[in-house]
Amino acid sequence: MTTVGHRDRTIERIQATLQRTGFHVTGTHNIRPSSFDLAARRDSLLLLVKVLKNIDALGPSEAERLRELARLIPAVGLVVGATSGTSPLEAGVVYMRYGVPILTEETLQEYVEDGVPPFLFSSPGGIFARINGPRLREVREERRLSLGALASAAGVSRRTIQLYEEGAGAEITVVERIETYLGEPVAEPIDLFARRSDEPNPPPGGEPPEEAGAGPEPTGDSLRDGVVRRLGDIGLTVTVTMRAPFDAFSRTPEARPEILLTSVGSLRAAHHRAPILHGLVRVIEGHGMFVVREESRTSSIDGLPILTIRELRRSRDHDELLEVLSEREAP
Repeated sequence: MTTVGHRDRTIERIQATLQRTGFHVTGTHNIRPSSFDLAARRDSLLLLVKVLKNIDALGPSEAERLRELARLIPAVGLVVGATSGTSPLEAGVVYMRYGVPILTEETLQEYVEDGVPPFLFSSPGGIFARINGPRLREVREERRLSLGALASAAGVSRRTIQLYEEGAGAEITVVERIETYLGEPVAEPIDLFARRSDEPNPPPGGEPPEEAGAGPEPTGDSLRDGVVRRLGDIGLTVTVTMRAPFDAFSRTPEARPEILLTSVGSLRAAHHRAPILHGLVRVIEGHGMFVVREESRTSSIDGLPILTIRELRRSRDHDELLEVLSEREAP
């Protein structure tokens, strides 16, 4: 069994699991390298899922690209993995690498199909669970238990019990002792689909704080740089993307901005990428276009608008561009 074969089969199973549970899913793994392999939407929830056999392959730059896209769209970025080195990942445990949550296929399946959340997270030093502090204090006081009595049963100090009641994490063995002693659960479930508090949504109609006042840096590709400049000139906020199925992510300046995904290249490349980009646009619920190098009479490929650089330059503002795209998009 090759690594590629294992990964592709895993992607197919995850795609099927998400579709069974009401997600509209599109795959991007046929474009490599890519910062994510699946995009999935259910109602207002949008997921970007990266699949790895060995999670040690996730480096800081790859994680940052996934986090950036999740922040821009906005979406929830996840990595589904099987091993760390030669050791299998444990089901029901959430791992973190460079700010990205990582879980097994089984953990994701239990969460979306059966509504069973994970309670455990991996951290240096072992496996931990977050304690529901208010509930722990409530149960302890209802039972008229002192901090010392509960600390003795848990095998920790009084101060540690106080920290648990303030919401600190505890080693899984300690959590098990507390729950056995009290006869009820006190561990806090982990919401896999919650956006991280340190990655706020971009302000409506504005640039993310770290991008404010600075335009995208040149990429060295004259056509791509020209397209990016033009998108900025007609009033769009533009972020150049790397190792993604599209070359630029743009937003309109309105209070409820519209999203535009743009790819740049040859007409031949457009024929290859258009179905994938169009599927991604439908999941994200935005607009997309492929700007080609050469002159072309083709207005769309598989529902994705195709524009020449000359046609893009004719758009006087972003409203006019979106109107052109809407006329060429598949119904």
